[in-house]
Amino acid sequence: MNKKIKLAALGVAGVAAGINAIRAAKFVPEKKDYGDAPAENVNAQRAMDNLSAAISIPTVSYPEKEKVDFSQFEKFHKFLEEAYPLIHKNLTKEVVLEASLIYKWEGSRSDLDPIALLAHQDVVPISAGTEGDWTHPPFSGENDGEFIWGRGALDMKNHLIAVMEAVETLLEEGFKPERDVYLLFGQDEEVVASGNGGAKNIMETLKARGIHLDSIIDEGGAIIPLNVKGVIENKDLIGVGIAEKGYLDLEISVSAKGGHSSQPPVHSALGQLAEIIRDIEGHQFKADLMPFVSDLFSNLGRSCTYPVRLVTCNLPYLKPLLRKGMTVLPFTACLVRTTTAVTMAEGSPAANVLPQKASVVVNFRQMPGTTVDDVIAHVRKVCRNKNIEIKVLKAKEASKFSPTDSRAFKIIEELCVQENKNSVVAPYLVMGGTDACYYEPICENIFRYSPYKVSVELLRCTHATNERIPVSAIEPAVAFFKRYIKKASAEK
Repeated sequence: MNKKIKLAALGVAGVAAGINAIRAAKFVPEKKDYGDAPAENVNAQRAMDNLSAAISIPTVSYPEKEKVDFSQFEKFHKFLEEAYPLIHKNLTKEVVLEASLIYKWEGSRSDLDPIALLAHQDVVPISAGTEGDWTHPPFSGENDGEFIWGRGALDMKNHLIAVMEAVETLLEEGFKPERDVYLLFGQDEEVVASGNGGAKNIMETLKARGIHLDSIIDEGGAIIPLNVKGVIENKDLIGVGIAEKGYLDLEISVSAKGGHSSQPPVHSALGQLAEIIRDIEGHQFKADLMPFVSDLFSNLGRSCTYPVRLVTCNLPYLKPLLRKGMTVLPFTACLVRTTTAVTMAEGSPAANVLPQKASVVVNFRQMPGTTVDDVIAHVRKVCRNKNIEIKVLKAKEASKFSPTDSRAFKIIEELCVQENKNSVVAPYLVMGGTDACYYEPICENIFRYSPYKVSVELLRCTHATNERIPVSAIEPAVAFFKRYIKKASAEK
């Protein structure tokens, strides 16, 4: 009897393995024949020269507006006028707030909702003391034939210049859009996590005029080469951001009597704060595999080699294990839950004085669906010390998800696959903030994608020393925006 049971079990296992093998063989990317990308005229040398010139103008933003040198933004605007004469002849230009820009390219069909291309003019400052660490000066815009160097090369004067180059070239070619096309360039994306910044002012200006946008493209995803031998080979991952996390800084404080350190209590205010930190870090937010995560892994899994697909074809059945595994590593945990980062602490001003008040600043990045109020309620619930004071220092709610079955998303996907048949186009969640989220009151189709092929190593240079972009990535980016404007500005 035991022998029969064993044989039956082996038979069932064999059948299951066979079924799985067949499933894995069929678990391949959906065939979409978009044809080849139409050839586009691009003045690559002009694009490179103009990016170098744009980087050389230090349009640095600061949280304290009085520190911002707006003369540099005026210089940047003057540069744009000189570099792109047809844009300034054919499009209307408007300055909002101190330096934010609205360009309107009027189409032939005013009854259709316009499309918009976003970028921000500002860059982050150079960390004090690191200026000499750069291979080329941070505001040189040096083109050494392989890279263009400087602050803004990746974030995001590259994107802004590619958009301007695309429009200028289309004007040179006599192209006329059907839909109106807006170019919307904010001034303070790097510092405004909430409040009345450039992007919000632009949106309010358009909203007051009754303008509803068909779609938006802003910064976010990129083209990442994937080549892991035996796993996924010679593919390009194209991440299109369909939402972004929120941002919240909470100051959490406790008060005590204070006094001289020679007569300390069992726990000073700082000691109480240590227990609060332990409670907060020990009670992370619950992980959740949202649909975009499943889509991301499914798209990647279908493009893996056959042995790996024996596993990836079963991802729907492995969700609990996948969810648990993703919480272990920081770079995957941020995709499945609201993150908690204790970043700053303050106690007594002197070593021999007990603090009367001790505070800690905790930064949260909320998943869509988790609000600022939800985070505050979570903190109060998990902290055993109920005598805490919570102050919101800076806050921005998470964005909504944009639909991946929309016309705009499908256009992005089509153009990317046309350019490279080995592309894996996948929706994802943007960890940082962009200007795009401020446009939700006037647009439902908001996508975050920069059409630049850049390695993960280079992406780490964003906001860091030796920020740079490969010169080989410039021409394809301009071509992408030309194709996108042609297709997205059409009636259908």
